[in-house]
This record gives sequence, C-alpha cells and structure tokens, in this order.
Amino acid sequence: MARKLIRRYLPDVEKIRTHKHLRFLGDRLLEPNLWHLNRYSVPRGVALGLFMAFMPIPLQTIPAAIIALYIGANLPITMVLVWMTNPLTMAPTAYLCYWVGAQILRTPPQAINFEVSFYWAGEEFLRVWQPFLLGSFVVATTLAVIGYYGMKWLWHWHVLRDWEKRRKRRQARGKKHS
Repeated sequence: MARKLIRRYLPDVEKIRTHKHLRFLGDRLLEPNLWHLNRYSVPRGVALGLFMAFMPIPLQTIPAAIIALYIGANLPITMVLVWMTNPLTMAPTAYLCYWVGAQILRTPPQAINFEVSFYWAGEEFLRVWQPFLLGSFVVATTLAVIGYYGMKWLWHWHVLRDWEKRRKRRQARGKKHS
C-alpha cells in the first residue's frame, strides 16, 4: 500500500519538534494533520504543493510550509510537490505558464531567451510578465483543483476497493465454514 511506503520516508515528528531552528513554531508542529496520511490532509497537501510549485516566487517552500501549518495540509507531501519545479524544470514550467497566459490573452507567444541573470529579470521579463503571471496563476490553480479532487477521488476509490476485498474475504471464510 502506498501509505506504508510513504510513512517509511516521513521524518520523525519528535526530532522536528525539538529541532533548534523550528522551536519558534511550538506545538503547531504537533498538529496531527501535518504528519498523518488521511483523507483530509493529503488532498490539501497535494493541492497546496501543486499550487505553490507554479507560483513564480522565490523560495516557494517557505510560504508553502507556513500555509500548510495553518490549513492542516500534510507537510511532507506539500514539500515534495513544491519541488516539482526545481532548477532542472524551471525553464520548461516557466515557458508553459507563459504560453498558457499568452493563449488566454490572445497574444502571440514571443521567443524567450531565458537565462538566470539580473539582465533577463530586468529587461526580458518586462516583455512577458503579464502572460507569464496570468499563466502561472491559471496553471497553479488548475493543477491544485485537479490534484485536490483527484486525490479525494483516489482516496475514496481505495477505501471502496479495500471494503470490497474485505467483503469477499468474509464471504470466502463463511463458505469454508459452511
């Protein structure tokens, strides 16, 4: 089961609670939904992680973690999904967001020579900022909604499947004893 696999890699809550740099959060880190895999915290974590992954802000992990603390989203799942966009995937995801925004604004997409530099941020970004920001918001929101409801559906399907397996096992046991 995926739940057992994920639990194996979850950090020890007590170590995190006593970590010197996280003490300022106090008992907030002991909130069960932050660490437990349940039908409430997992979809929230998926939605928040996907949303923050496509937000064009620096250090997305920090605001994602803070928001997770306040909405009861599963923190490890949120963090893993935020890192979907990383230095290796930054250029393709940025172009996807720009392209989506350009399509919505009905402006022809321009060739973008993306580079991580102050020149690009100051000059080139000014040409594409509107479609880029709009596209980022649309892609982030769309993926968050799909992730939230998709995870809720998957969780529900998994529970129904387990119930059906248990029902069949009980029926099989009942036939053996008859």
